[in-house]
Amino acid sequence: MILDERPKNRREDLFDREKELELLLNTIREGKPLILLTGIRRIGKTSVLQVTLNEWGGVSVVMDCRKLKENYGRKDLYSILSDALSKAEKLRDVLAKVRGISVVGNYVELKWGGERYVSLADLFDHLNERKVVVAIDEAQKLRGPLSSEVKDAIAHAYDYDRNITFLLTGSEVGLLRDFLGVDDEGSPLFGRHYVEIELSRFTREKSGEMLRKGFSEVGAKEEGVEELVEAFDGIPGWLIFAGLRYVQGKSIDEVKDLALRLALNEMKGLTKREKEVLKCIGKGRKGWKSVKECVEEMEKSTVSTSVLDRALRNLEKMSLMSDYSFLDPIYGEASKML
Repeated sequence: MILDERPKNRREDLFDREKELELLLNTIREGKPLILLTGIRRIGKTSVLQVTLNEWGGVSVVMDCRKLKENYGRKDLYSILSDALSKAEKLRDVLAKVRGISVVGNYVELKWGGERYVSLADLFDHLNERKVVVAIDEAQKLRGPLSSEVKDAIAHAYDYDRNITFLLTGSEVGLLRDFLGVDDEGSPLFGRHYVEIELSRFTREKSGEMLRKGFSEVGAKEEGVEELVEAFDGIPGWLIFAGLRYVQGKSIDEVKDLALRLALNEMKGLTKREKEVLKCIGKGRKGWKSVKECVEEMEKSTVSTSVLDRALRNLEKMSLMSDYSFLDPIYGEASKML
């Protein structure tokens, strides 16, 4: 069903991603060691990931890194990995032989410290007994205290574990690339080849087609489709969010207000300076000089060039903006309310 906010796991429920699905499936079948699936928030990465892994039909380990806090520790990382391994039933016989791992019923326990500590590199070596896809959803969250350890293990598996494919998704694309460091001489993954598959927003025509199909599935009339397409600019997650609430009886203005409040909540973690930059861009300021003048007017103070540059770089790496324009119009509108 189209108007279901949960990630899709069947091709028939996923609208118009045939090209990306086939490319992902072929890349996995070819045994490529490192794949990136990228795109802005709500573009449908998790759905494409789940449908791909279901259609591939092989063994997969899916780590949901959205749960990781900024300064996560080994216990936090291994907890997520333990949950992921526990769902991989086809690996239980392999895991049971690994020092530092205990299979207790349907749960896989990992030693993250002490004498029987199991390293990530050792774990990957054992997983290599099977053809495995290790999928890491929102992998940029792995930046932090253990990022070098994680990258060392991925680099080791890249070189020695030919049966493992790493499939990393990321909505903050610049931060994901920073984490991997394939262009950074100090990174263990420096120079490694990867395949990147980017999910783009839908055209107006495709957006309308998706909503009409979703409305038809629930027996709703097509009125309101064009206004929703205009407001949510080809981003599938927003279109589904809005379409579902519209057919449930909310007005388009009410739907837009809910979306703005959600976007505002997601921007709470930004720094004061980053919020000010977004607010200026939301007011239509274009170019470095214009944004700097706007921020200085807001603060009634001179602003350090380096600090402003860092804020702009961070916002671009988080895929909130590019070339002084918002990548998501809802965030653009929400920025005016910061």
